[in-house]
Amino acid sequence: MATTMAPGEERAASEVLRALARHLNCLNEDSKTTRKRALEEIKRETIDKGLSSGVLQEVFTCLLKSLLKCLSDPMERCRETAIHMLGDFIRCVPQPEDSLPYLMPALTQRLGGKEILEPAEELRLSMVEVLTLTVEVCGRHLAPYLDDMMKILQRTIVDPFPDVKRESCKCTVHFAKSVPEHFHMQAESLVKPLMQTVSHQHSRVRVSTIEATGAVIQYGTGKNVDDVLSHLAQRLFDDSPQVRKAVTVVVGDWLLHLRDRYSYFHKLIPLLLSSLSDDIPEISQRAADLWRQTGALWEQENEDDLKDKMDFLLTPPDLYPAGVARPGLGCRELVVRNLSNLLPALARDVVDWVAGTRVKTAQLLYALLLHAEDHCTQHLQLLLSTLYRACTDPESDVVTNCLRSAKLLGTFVSPKVFLKLLLVHLETSSSSSPHTPLMVLAAVLGGCSRDLLKPHLQKIADTLVQPDVCQEYQQTVYLDQLLSCVDVLLSLCEKDCGSVSLQLLQVLVTVQSLSTEPQLTDKAEQSVVSLCKVQGLATVADLYRQHMGQLLQWLSASQKTWTSYSPQRLQLQVIATQSGPVIGEFLPLLMPLLQNCLDPERDPEMRLHIFTMLSKLLLDATHTLDSQGRFCEHLDVFLLELLLPNLMWKAGRTAAAIRTSALSCLLALLQGGAIPPSQLLAVEERLSSQVLSALEEDSQLSRLLACRSLSTLLKLIGPSLHPDALNNIYPEVLKRLDDSSEEVRGVALRALGQWLASLGKDYNSQLYSQHLEVLFQQLLLHLDDPDSRVQDTVLEVLKTGSGVHPALLKQEVEAVRDKQRTPVYCDQLLQHIHSQRKDTV
Repeated sequence: MATTMAPGEERAASEVLRALARHLNCLNEDSKTTRKRALEEIKRETIDKGLSSGVLQEVFTCLLKSLLKCLSDPMERCRETAIHMLGDFIRCVPQPEDSLPYLMPALTQRLGGKEILEPAEELRLSMVEVLTLTVEVCGRHLAPYLDDMMKILQRTIVDPFPDVKRESCKCTVHFAKSVPEHFHMQAESLVKPLMQTVSHQHSRVRVSTIEATGAVIQYGTGKNVDDVLSHLAQRLFDDSPQVRKAVTVVVGDWLLHLRDRYSYFHKLIPLLLSSLSDDIPEISQRAADLWRQTGALWEQENEDDLKDKMDFLLTPPDLYPAGVARPGLGCRELVVRNLSNLLPALARDVVDWVAGTRVKTAQLLYALLLHAEDHCTQHLQLLLSTLYRACTDPESDVVTNCLRSAKLLGTFVSPKVFLKLLLVHLETSSSSSPHTPLMVLAAVLGGCSRDLLKPHLQKIADTLVQPDVCQEYQQTVYLDQLLSCVDVLLSLCEKDCGSVSLQLLQVLVTVQSLSTEPQLTDKAEQSVVSLCKVQGLATVADLYRQHMGQLLQWLSASQKTWTSYSPQRLQLQVIATQSGPVIGEFLPLLMPLLQNCLDPERDPEMRLHIFTMLSKLLLDATHTLDSQGRFCEHLDVFLLELLLPNLMWKAGRTAAAIRTSALSCLLALLQGGAIPPSQLLAVEERLSSQVLSALEEDSQLSRLLACRSLSTLLKLIGPSLHPDALNNIYPEVLKRLDDSSEEVRGVALRALGQWLASLGKDYNSQLYSQHLEVLFQQLLLHLDDPDSRVQDTVLEVLKTGSGVHPALLKQEVEAVRDKQRTPVYCDQLLQHIHSQRKDTV
């Protein structure tokens, strides 16, 4: 609409136009230079002269068509000057909207066609900047040109030049705000180009695109929210903080101002809550502010529905996470009312193939549960199954956040409810990751209160100690989580755990028995110490003394089915070794268990392990099996029913290995001091026969153990043995002097020395001189051994024999002296016999 000009302005405008007449004619010349010079002169006579706005308005009206024609000039410099002049005029004139009927078609022709007519990207940018300026100054006057604007923006938003994209997005935002009552009719046409641009490699372009998308949805029909949400969700993983901030601001703005926002709460809330856990404090704080505003607005709009809750739900639940501000009532209600729509999608995303998505989802789950509070209860089944799957994630951040969520369940949900589901899952878990229910249980228990948990301790402990739970799996990760459950109960319930002390000790024993990691075993031992402390017990031995009878009965209940792979065999080993002197107090219960396990018909490998355990215990018998000095009461059973049957010869390598382990156990018994000489004498005959037969074993270790056992046996009861019993021993030992093993030969020689030292007053050297003669002859034969160490040992043995029958020994030495390769040993022996006689005289 034209304005009335003052007479002075009319004259000034006329003068300017007369001065420009020649320059305007020059714009039609073929010479590029002439056209360029004409445009520069026009600019100098108009824009640069500082004319009044009224004069500029009149001049612009007359120049507009010529300037628009120059937009198609072949010379780039001419087009550039014309574009800049158009922008200057639009910025300075009081009624720029008068130019729209000519300006908009021209810009649409240059920018909105299927093909790019303007080849220079910098000029395309300048034209879009002019368009943005036009939108800013003309505002609602652009409503009739909605089609033209949309054609231009659809094309320029996907322009190859990044700066054009950014300026187009800026223009879109201004245009949407300028003509909101018309913009919604064609806003949908911009969604597709914006989504093509939202993942551009330049972060500034992505930011501008997100801001433009926010305006298009805000001022559009609202029907395209679903088309853009997935793209915006991806931008929450953007490496650029500015991009993530833009998404946060846009989503927050929608939650506050989108006309149909109630229909999209369940889709928008997850995006904004995800930003609460952003690594950049500015973004997380901005998200928190927007979320508070959203909750406050919703609370205000639904004040009547929330009246009762506003009065009575002000106190946070007990054990509310420390250092965490409780969300407002409006925020909590928004989450609660949309939780059923949110959780199924969250359950899918938590196992997404992209690690970043899984981390964000786990963080979002924590935020949702923090808002839902006790309303989690109705979704508990889905939440637990989601946590089970998420806790198998290789990403530690996913597992950490899921365990935080599980702890919240313990805070907000009654133990009666969550235990009903969790304990069943423990008993029936058949997944490839059976440790996850235990992991979740430990976390949930960690969020519960002591008073609420106390009535359920017995049920929890009974479940944990079930064989299907604590003995079914041997993976380290499973045992670690089982141990975590016990540790949580000990730290949370403390002395209340006394009522389930036996079950907890059984679980800890099982963990130690199945563990293959020293670190895990150490942790379990520390937990045993903690179990002692919460009950006020001074030592671990006191704890075992309190429960040893029940533990042994627990093991005995299944002992008929034990094999080498049975966890009970390992449990027995842990109990026997860790209880120390306490095991000696319960021999009446232990011996039948051992007797059954060591039956020759039972699993050979299991018997091997049992004998190994017994060997360790018997070596320190005074502090283990014989701590009360009563092992002798069970010695007959131990020797005659446990040891000797396993020393009987049977064909096969397995049987040989059993005999070796039994010999090791026998040697430990003899050396450990648990057997009185009087009882040993009573079984010597049967024992010696088995040991002597073991000297012929193919196994070097068996022969070695047999020689050592005989040597120890002679040391303990040799002087008390009948001469006939003694004479039965040495011939078999003599054979071992020709053994293929040098170690066996050495031990056999020491055994013969012990045999000679055992010959007491009851042994008539004259009567049994033939036995001594054979022995001396064989020893003298080995006195000439090529190995000097053997010679030295034989010499010491013969010196011991010189005290038994010196005359016979002298006679035998003199008989072989001249035949020896090293007669010096014979000379030493003769000298020893001579000096011994002088001492006797």
